[in-house]
Amino acid sequence: MSMETINSRKNQHILRLRRLAGETAFRREAGEFVCDGMKLLKEAVEKGAEIRSVLWKENAEPVKDLKCQRQYIAPAELFDYASPMKNSPGPVFTVAMEGERGEEKLGKAIVLETIQDPGNVGTVLRTAKALDIDAVILTGDCADIYSPKAVRASMGAIFRQRVIYSGLRELRQLAERNSLKLYAAALSDKAEDIRRLDLKGAMVCVGSEGQGLSRELIELCDGEVIIPMAPGSESLNAAVAAAIIMWEMAR
Repeated sequence: MSMETINSRKNQHILRLRRLAGETAFRREAGEFVCDGMKLLKEAVEKGAEIRSVLWKENAEPVKDLKCQRQYIAPAELFDYASPMKNSPGPVFTVAMEGERGEEKLGKAIVLETIQDPGNVGTVLRTAKALDIDAVILTGDCADIYSPKAVRASMGAIFRQRVIYSGLRELRQLAERNSLKLYAAALSDKAEDIRRLDLKGAMVCVGSEGQGLSRELIELCDGEVIIPMAPGSESLNAAVAAAIIMWEMAR
């Protein structure tokens, strides 16, 4: 197919890409998000995601038979201006957001409360998919999973990992509906060593490194768990803590 060549920063497609990359509200309104790189494009195609537009860097080799009518090409300098990544070979493409998947049964899930670093959220999605965790549940003021940094950190899991958005009351109901124990990862005297618990049928909640979990969420839980660390250690990075917990769930 023929592709339109873009040569101006004022081009509407370039302006739209930059808004989608930078504005959460605009992404949600449009129902689409920005991805960058051939690996993510292949993941999106394999998953059957709806690819809405593709911007190729000059001299790139476009994918043959790609099911996308809106394809463009831009000089390197303009492409770099449009891309959310530095020095990207491209392409930059947009994908339609998926809705939440109904009432599928949950056997194990990780809950993130107010994790605001998009890199951490994306890393949790990637790890959850690798360890066959049924869902990543987001509550509170978490980073947008569709921000470019989160999408990149997910390494394709954004197209495959089930994500559920939940308020605190709904979180408790979700656990009860699926007959799952609800645990809080917390630094407290009541917390049990994670190695001594069976987490196969559980939802475990992880908070931010700075604030931890809210008291309201902890009080909803059936118990508290702790990852043992050497004396004098700081709290673990949220994505690292979630990875250890999910490993225990999978184990």
